[in-house]
Amino acid sequence: MENEMTAFMNPDEDRPWAARSECRGEDPSLFFPGTDDDPSIGLAICARCTVRQECLDYAIEARERYGIWGGTTERQRRRMVRRIA
Repeated sequence: MENEMTAFMNPDEDRPWAARSECRGEDPSLFFPGTDDDPSIGLAICARCTVRQECLDYAIEARERYGIWGGTTERQRRRMVRRIA
């Protein structure tokens, strides 16, 4: 998971929008909380992000299993994917 934490904020060919993300420069652990950690800080940062939808679309398409992406938790994304399927 360490690689995911480091890579998720860096823009690349698949995520050019990441350069404009609110999470850029923040502590990655805010977006990859442990089982007993509160995700509210990461979610609050996402709530004010202008590329939130692009991030969520990417996470669903890439099947990101861990962390907060596009203002959603792992559980929320699993529910979304089940509804779509």
